[in-house]
Amino acid sequence: MTTVHAVVPDGIDDPARPTGGNTYDRHVCDGLASIGWSVHEHAVPGFWRAPDGDAFRVLADVLQAIPDDSVVLLDGLIASQAPEVLVPQARRLRLVVLVHMPLDTRAEGTALAAAAAVVTTSEWGRRRLLELYALPPDRVHVARPGVAAAPLANGTPGGEALLCVAAVTRDKGHDVLVDALATLADLSWHCTCAGSLDRDPEFAQSLHRERLSFTGPLTGADLDRVYAASDLLVLPSRRETYGMVVTEALARGLPVVASDVGGVPEAVGDAGLLVPPEDPAALAAALRSWLGDADLREGLRGAARRRRDSLPGWSTTTALIADVLG
Repeated sequence: MTTVHAVVPDGIDDPARPTGGNTYDRHVCDGLASIGWSVHEHAVPGFWRAPDGDAFRVLADVLQAIPDDSVVLLDGLIASQAPEVLVPQARRLRLVVLVHMPLDTRAEGTALAAAAAVVTTSEWGRRRLLELYALPPDRVHVARPGVAAAPLANGTPGGEALLCVAAVTRDKGHDVLVDALATLADLSWHCTCAGSLDRDPEFAQSLHRERLSFTGPLTGADLDRVYAASDLLVLPSRRETYGMVVTEALARGLPVVASDVGGVPEAVGDAGLLVPPEDPAALAAALRSWLGDADLREGLRGAARRRRDSLPGWSTTTALIADVLG
C-alpha cells in the first residue's frame, strides 16, 4: 500500500470555514484513500491568520515524527509560511506542496524551492509560480479542482436571483458587487451572499444593503437549496487561482459573471461574462445585460449546460495528485 502524510490546516472540516482550499484538501485525502492509498492526516493549528512560534513548533513536531523518506503532501497555507521548518525536513522527507493561492513572498519561494514537487490548481497558478520563483518547470504540476454532479437549478424566468458564494472579505470583492448593484435599482433582482462574515467583520458590516441577503457560511443541503433557487453566480473577486464556486455553479447549469482574474477564465470557459476586477461600472453593465436581455440569458444558460457536461469529477483531480505523489 502506498502511503502519504497529509499536513492540513486545523479546521479542515469545520462547517463555519467552508473554504475552497478545505474542500479541495478533503476531496483529495478521501479520494486517495478510496483508490488504495494509506492517508495519514495531520491537522496543524495556527496557520489561518499570522502563525506564531507555537504554530511553527507544532508543525516541526508533526514533521519530525514522520518516518524518513516518507511522502508528505502539505497544504500551501501552511508550507508557504514556514520555510524555516520545511527546509531542514526536506533533507529526509519527500515534500509536495499544494498551492491554492500564490502568495508572492520570499518565504513561499524558499519553501517551494525545498519541495520535491509543487501542485497548483490552475494553469494560471502554474504560470504565476514559475514567474515568481526560479522553480524547475518539471516540478510544478496542475491538478484542477473537480466538481460533484448536481441537479439543474430551477431559477426564475427573469433571471433575477443572483448568488455570490464566497467569504465576505475584500479579496472577494463584495464591495465592488454592492457598488455595482446600487446602480441597478430600476431593475428587479435579489442577491444572496453566502459566505463567512467573521473573516473581516468590519468589512462585512459595511456592506448591508436592501435586496442583499447575507446568510453566513452555507454547506451541504443548505448550500444546495440556495444554488437550486438561483439564476446566476456573481464572483467579483480581486484574486482567484481557479474559483471552485464557478464550477459548482456550472455543475447546476448556472451561468457566471466574474472578474477576469487568475484562473477564473479557465473555470468559466464560454459559460459566462468576464469583467475587469475592481470595476463596479463594468460589473453593473454585465449584470444589466443579463437582467435585461432574455436572449443573452438563454444563450448563457445553454453554454452553462454544455460546460456542465464536460466538467471533470474529483476522481480526475485525485488521479493527477496520485501521479505526482507517486
